[in-house]
Amino acid sequence: MSELFDAVDALIASASPLPPPAERERLRKAHGLTQEQVAHALKVRRATVVSWENGKTDPRPPQREAYARLLAQLAELYPANTPEPAATASEPPATASVPRVPSAPETTFQPEPAPAPASSSAPATPVRSAPPATPPAGRRPAVRKTPRSSSSAAVDSQFTHGPLGVLDGDGSLYCVGGLVLDCPAKSLPALVEWVLAEAQLGAPRLHPSGKDFDPLIVLTATAAARLGLPERLEDRRRLRLPDDHKVVQQITKAKWKLTRRGFGPWARVYRPAQAGRRQCVQFAVLPWGALDSRSWGTTDHLHPADIADVLGTYATRVITPRGSTAVSGLETMTALRPPTRAVKDENSGTWVSGPVPGSLTEPVDPAPVEAPDEHPVVAALYPRTHQRTPAEVLDEEAYEWARDPQLLTDTECTRAFAVGIDVNTAFLAAANRLVVGLGAPVHVKDPAFDKKTPGSWLVDLSGIELDPRMPNPFTPHGVRPEGPAWYATPTVAYAQELIETHHLRVTLHPLEAWIRTESGPYLDPWYKHLSEAYKQTMADLGVPSGLPEADFLTVMEHHKQTDPRMAAVLSAIKSTVKGGIGKLRERPQGAGYKFGERWPALERPTWRPDIRAAVISAARINMHRKILKTATATQTAPPPTGNLTFGEDALIPIALLSDCAVYLSDGPSPLDVLPRAADGKPAPGTFRLGVSPGMVKHEGTQDLLWAVQMLDEGHNPARHIKGDIEDSGE
Repeated sequence: MSELFDAVDALIASASPLPPPAERERLRKAHGLTQEQVAHALKVRRATVVSWENGKTDPRPPQREAYARLLAQLAELYPANTPEPAATASEPPATASVPRVPSAPETTFQPEPAPAPASSSAPATPVRSAPPATPPAGRRPAVRKTPRSSSSAAVDSQFTHGPLGVLDGDGSLYCVGGLVLDCPAKSLPALVEWVLAEAQLGAPRLHPSGKDFDPLIVLTATAAARLGLPERLEDRRRLRLPDDHKVVQQITKAKWKLTRRGFGPWARVYRPAQAGRRQCVQFAVLPWGALDSRSWGTTDHLHPADIADVLGTYATRVITPRGSTAVSGLETMTALRPPTRAVKDENSGTWVSGPVPGSLTEPVDPAPVEAPDEHPVVAALYPRTHQRTPAEVLDEEAYEWARDPQLLTDTECTRAFAVGIDVNTAFLAAANRLVVGLGAPVHVKDPAFDKKTPGSWLVDLSGIELDPRMPNPFTPHGVRPEGPAWYATPTVAYAQELIETHHLRVTLHPLEAWIRTESGPYLDPWYKHLSEAYKQTMADLGVPSGLPEADFLTVMEHHKQTDPRMAAVLSAIKSTVKGGIGKLRERPQGAGYKFGERWPALERPTWRPDIRAAVISAARINMHRKILKTATATQTAPPPTGNLTFGEDALIPIALLSDCAVYLSDGPSPLDVLPRAADGKPAPGTFRLGVSPGMVKHEGTQDLLWAVQMLDEGHNPARHIKGDIEDSGE
């Protein structure tokens, strides 16, 4: 019986009446409360309270009942005609990123809400104002809200209802902020027409010369069935509906078009633009695997309202999803730096298309050393069976290295623990201020190296000798190179840095190079955009910037359990970074591809394996530079001039995997590993604990015997330092 009472209480709590948004703010201020105080009492973020007070969202249980109780008690103390006290000095202004939406006129809050009068300006799209008394089994009641006013200056009038909606089988379209629209469409063409005519979905462009984002409709399994789509795709190779499927025929009959990839897990239905206005709706079909669990976790199993929250947060902070997170990562680059803009022709006085400075404006073929084996520029030089040597191909990849166990020192063997640290979004940090080529490569013989010129250099770095316990910085496997090889500019620049800083008796003399004469920090906007998205999402999970190191380690132990939905957003953002960099060298796909032929990805300006190589090179070099600084800071005597060997007490990792490093330590915490300066702060240039890209977090700890056994068996401890079967370095 108590379970039934609890269920009834939950139903009541889910619909606890609330005053209009402006009244919520007035009541709080009347009592002299700050938004931080309310947020702390209700165990939410200040930004959430701001959102409640400006009408962007309404609270959900269990906070809704507690918030309603707070406001009801304040309403008794401060009727509407009671003058408000002066604003609390310690209260900061509402954040500019949250739009203020006009709300209903201020009235005294009454616990018993009266029905709202009918309005002649009601939206054309039906909006149900209350959840059903008895929701269908297995579904929670949806809070249905009046659409936000389109008159707000902070909200684009075209996209009042947000970037996307999740359609369920009963016709409910769940949008961001708790909004639920009634969708009458029962066929896919009708759905497209309704979305473009009435749903007011989409998102504004990220760059003045870019394009607004098309609305995204996510289909649940029941919604897909309602529209006549099958439970699964029979074509497992191409992952698309056959051309004779009734839904595809309906689309064609209604004079809509599909892109070349057809109707699959991610589909675009469009008509050619008319008068500069796009007519396109994107679809993501959940039962067909649109949301990869490696990026989104179990998001596709959530309630539609929660799916809308997850995808809506990602769309607001990153981009409206266009496919996999890798596709979204690449699309974000283009959205932030579009290839063209409108320029005025001086002769005719008309507006024409011109390049955007600093962008990738046209497809270019790579240098043969930068291209994969199947690229036509390589296939024309070598037979398919030829195995290219380091002097014939650029091999800039992330670290995967483990030390020979025979090189463990006596001092290291007395340490009790193996501690893993992981660099936050290492590829993103590497993209910051990285100068990359914008145009086609130019081949030069016997060049003088210039660290400001992006490109690929054939040079012999085997003469730079490091401590044998340390990974070599010039190869992904950490082994010393044996002769001339191709390297990206960041790798050669680091070699030059080592020679000059440590007075090494080595001469840097490239034999040839493929350089880019036109260059710039193309990825800077991408770095800033995704870095902010990453930090904002971490803050939502209770890990803000600036935490003391001990507190940071504590909250990181359970941050993903704080809010599973926000944890899914975090996972997707990290996948966006790695996948976006990987897409810069997308390989051919499909069984019909023939070796040596061109493939579709080559025809886009963002197919740039040289930029991918530069980012990965910079990430690996950033890692090694900190490894070197850590070793220097932890040994009792500095290394001799002209030498890069270290004393037995120097802290040197035993394994690396991408952005994860494993050190042997006397204690189980990263605080037991990372070196300190005399003032107690982290030693300059070494790893630093924190949330920002490029800083590190705790990846895992195992005991010494475990680590030694892994090395003896030929395994990489960095891959399994978490203590589970997942790879580290994510």
